[in-house]
Amino acid sequence: MLYWWSKFVLLGPLMRVLCRPEIVGAENVPAHGGAILASNHLAVADSFFLPLMLPRRVTFLAKREYFTEPGIRGWLKKLFFTGVGQVPVDRSGGSAARAAMDTAVRLLGEGKLLGIYPEGTRSPDGKLYKGKTGVARMALEGGVPVIPVAMVGTDKVNPIGSKMWRPRKVRIIIGEPIDFSRYEGMAGDRFIERSMTDEIMYNLMELSGQTYVDMYAASVKERAATGGAAPAPARPGTRRPEANVPDSRAS
Repeated sequence: MLYWWSKFVLLGPLMRVLCRPEIVGAENVPAHGGAILASNHLAVADSFFLPLMLPRRVTFLAKREYFTEPGIRGWLKKLFFTGVGQVPVDRSGGSAARAAMDTAVRLLGEGKLLGIYPEGTRSPDGKLYKGKTGVARMALEGGVPVIPVAMVGTDKVNPIGSKMWRPRKVRIIIGEPIDFSRYEGMAGDRFIERSMTDEIMYNLMELSGQTYVDMYAASVKERAATGGAAPAPARPGTRRPEANVPDSRAS
């Protein structure tokens, strides 16, 4: 109830008035059945605007920390994220990563529309960073298509570090579904999963117009936190994900 109440009464109308969001390619999202929405990630606001502009309910895997903060503020956050359909996952690795994968596959098996950020974290500077292969594993184990989604302008609405949103134009571009059924039964093959992920990131780069950097965003953030030099931006046409995915099963 809180999901739809927030979308149509509490938050949605105000978001529409202030940011005039528009969506292109909404017809590429299937009306029924499990599917993965793989999006670039510019701001926390991404997780609000994408569900707002789609008729189907979108479920995101949210980091467990959103649900475990102590005190009244933590209780309110847990109530909110639970109410809008977010599912907590432990991202610490190992068995926790497997549990998160199992949760994702279960939701896809139930016909849910699952929102995923392949970069694993928000972009620190507006560029598009290397995707993690978990999205490929989910697609293979769930047997579902991956739909690329480009968020544009949300970093202006909700800049990193800002507490208040700003009225800026938001645009969402949804690409055609990517069918990976040719790799059925190949979950766990690192070469295949890496190639699939690069294909997804290539589509995101084309849709969003972002510069691609062949590094993980989390590594860039860690380097910045320790005073390291920022990575050199990739020029258009260089250091980008491969568009063609090999059919070989070799790893």
